[in-house]
Amino acid sequence: MKRFTLLRILSYLGLLSAIVFMQMATLRQIKASVEESSATEIQNQDRITSLRPQLLSNLPNFGFRNFVSYWVFLNFLQYFGSSDERNTVGYSLSPEFFEVIVDRDPGFIDSYIYLTNSISIYAGRPHESIRLMEQGISKLSPETIPTSYFVWRHKATDELLFTRDTQAAKNSYEMAADWAERSSDPDSDLIAELSRQTASFLATDPNSKPAQISAWSQILLRATDNAIAEAATEQIEALGGTVLLAEDGQVTVRYTADDR
Repeated sequence: MKRFTLLRILSYLGLLSAIVFMQMATLRQIKASVEESSATEIQNQDRITSLRPQLLSNLPNFGFRNFVSYWVFLNFLQYFGSSDERNTVGYSLSPEFFEVIVDRDPGFIDSYIYLTNSISIYAGRPHESIRLMEQGISKLSPETIPTSYFVWRHKATDELLFTRDTQAAKNSYEMAADWAERSSDPDSDLIAELSRQTASFLATDPNSKPAQISAWSQILLRATDNAIAEAATEQIEALGGTVLLAEDGQVTVRYTADDR
């Protein structure tokens, strides 16, 4: 049985490599035809990159949906990390990568951090981020994926800070608490308490500073680069909070809950 599984994996990898080789050959042909100025080259390179999610979305599963989603995620990280290109043409393709990831593997919880950061913060399209999270949530449950309550919290953050829909944010925090209470994850009790507390703040005051500080704190703790961490820190301090960095690198945010 193990030998059969190994042969199946090797066959899949061989087919996948062949498909990707043909697709990349097409991309190289397109790229070879581009001979213009540096800025235009970057724009054309981004046009070529825009074909990548579409090509990857057409890869066959052969029973390995997670493998394809990880492959797409690695392609996204390469796209996200191309600082020269991103500074010139932005992050508008981010949703296309996550369309594939969420469709193929909605339980890939760690990817949602990059989804919200790249789409809501960098691309400035929080409604797209929320839509994709809703798509993922519809296929999740705390019983099958114990940490899936984090998706509700990410969604609540986008709704509170970027779309300014405090009622939707309150509902999402309540759902996060509900899912955390049903979860077997060891941190779920704390997350349930924090989520209920934030929902309570929003119920009494839609402009609650503690709720906003809590949301920015979540962004700070999940920051994927220094720019996001610095922006979150500035927002927390502007709202009256204090960011403390311990010698071991642990970040703590302090604020007065009564200052609403």
